[in-house]
Amino acid sequence: MTPPTATAEALLEVDGLAKSYGALDVLTGVDLAVPAGQALGIVGPNGAGKSTLLSVINGTERATRGVVRFAGRDVTSVSPADRARAGMGRTFQIPRPFTHLTVFENALAGASYGAGLHGHAADMRALEALEMADMLDVANAPAGSLPLLGRKRLELARALATEPRLLLLDEIAGGLTEAECDSLIATIRQLHGEGITIIWIEHVVKALTAVVERLVCLATGVIVADGPPDEVMRSAEVQRVYLGGGL
Repeated sequence: MTPPTATAEALLEVDGLAKSYGALDVLTGVDLAVPAGQALGIVGPNGAGKSTLLSVINGTERATRGVVRFAGRDVTSVSPADRARAGMGRTFQIPRPFTHLTVFENALAGASYGAGLHGHAADMRALEALEMADMLDVANAPAGSLPLLGRKRLELARALATEPRLLLLDEIAGGLTEAECDSLIATIRQLHGEGITIIWIEHVVKALTAVVERLVCLATGVIVADGPPDEVMRSAEVQRVYLGGGL
């Protein structure tokens, strides 16, 4: 499998990306180009550097070396807030809603602080994000009262409230029942159909393959496979490092 090369149409490009914590190398040289409108899935064993990669892309972690370009702009040294306002939205593996606020107020925080909107524009974007995440019916509920699926959806809604061109999803389907997972997959598939570029880390491979058209496998901080999902999952190297030697 030959990884797609960077092109002028790439919304996101990372070149030679590395991240170390002292003597621990988590990412050791990642090259990746994601065209606008693509849904890309990322799989790999625990400790492969998947969440760290998202953190370096959205700026919550600084790269040790390498370059991150977004919409043709070098954002390697740009703050997470400025990357959000440029069009990067992210969910986190463990939802952390503002439990003392309502669902709507949580989404409003994303619109206000992530997208930099104010007043009526922020209100309308928060409501739009809740509708996109299928959360309008619980807009006035306390965020702390939500079950796990509701918290996952609220995490998604807050990211959508930032008006993202690129949506980074970190194991958003983790811990859900099969029915809950199917429900969330349908929502993410719809978002992709509306043209949002997606990079999605997930251990629930069936969730990824229901949405993404391209799959990357990360192991020991490097990409070991990149291509169509079925081809990647059949790869002997992927089966060795991620699936324990076979399907």
